Amino acid sequence: MKVYRYEENPLITPADVVPHHEQFEVIGAFNAGIAVYGDEIIMLLRVAERPISPDPEKVLAPVFNTDTQELDLIELRLDDERYDFSDPRVIRNKSQSATFEYLTSLSYLRIARSKDGHHFTVDEKPFLYPSQKLETFGIEDPRITQIGDIYYIYFSAVSPVGVGESMVSTTDFEKVKHHGMIFGPDNKDVLIFPEKVNGKYYALHRPTTKSTGNPEMWIAESDNLLYWGNHKHLIGLRSGMWDGGRMGGGCVPIKTERGWLELYHGATAEHRYCMGAVLLDLNDPSKVLARSNKPILEPEAEYEKNGFFGDVVFACGAIVDGDIVKMYYGVADTSMAGCELSLQAILDSLEPLE
Repeated sequence: MKVYRYEENPLITPADVVPHHEQFEVIGAFNAGIAVYGDEIIMLLRVAERPISPDPEKVLAPVFNTDTQELDLIELRLDDERYDFSDPRVIRNKSQSATFEYLTSLSYLRIARSKDGHHFTVDEKPFLYPSQKLETFGIEDPRITQIGDIYYIYFSAVSPVGVGESMVSTTDFEKVKHHGMIFGPDNKDVLIFPEKVNGKYYALHRPTTKSTGNPEMWIAESDNLLYWGNHKHLIGLRSGMWDGGRMGGGCVPIKTERGWLELYHGATAEHRYCMGAVLLDLNDPSKVLARSNKPILEPEAEYEKNGFFGDVVFACGAIVDGDIVKMYYGVADTSMAGCELSLQAILDSLEPLE
């Protein structure tokens, strides 16, 4: 697959974002939702900030307190044998190794704006900040679907009771209306289609179970964008392939003459994240027509291979201009990058399902 990576990549790095909190450092500005608003391209960044501990023997875990509307910093000693600090992203209680007890950073959403799609300016203040009980560990990985004049923004809401998908809406990227959690824990990678199909709204989602099943892609339908049902399993993991470890939706589905094109991420068991595509029927998106056997984008550039969590390309938004797909994607769980691909080439690369 021929890919044109922007010369300006990475487009936004943590160094481009001033911390919102004193005595914090920005460790990630990535996995942004993408929208066109007026004459601007909006990049709604996930900004991850980590408290700087004054004591090298201790780590601070940020937790939003809904009673005080302030951040609490939980102080833990690195030699505390009850906890596992080996993963820089999370702090695990060794007695509950399958889950984490705290995150080492707090994520919120911040707008970056561009006229040309290559050079972005980051707003001074957060656009969305944790405010609800289901967001006390932060809000992450937004996607944006425009339907009419309304932009629906949905994101992972993280708290001690799990990770679910919450939604707000806006018409001006200033005022927002909160709609609550639309997919309960544990669920991520929700993508709402940009128009109704046969009178129904459709959404992709990625539930994760602790009993049986794998982190795979599902589809659901709704009459009102708030209550989702008729859930169906859409595509699964493929052992030994680029999407054999986990997968999830990437960009809002793109309507083409051949069907709904979904650009999704897949990872190997070794956590190497690539981008591929799946084609869904125009009139019945629960029907899979074709799928990528090989990735359309792999972590090859230095900024994709090295970072907070390396070997990751993770697209969250695309703008289609004729045959050009302008895809914006997170790199190495650290920064944002952009690239262009041919829509026709992506469609032609897909292997039809028998």
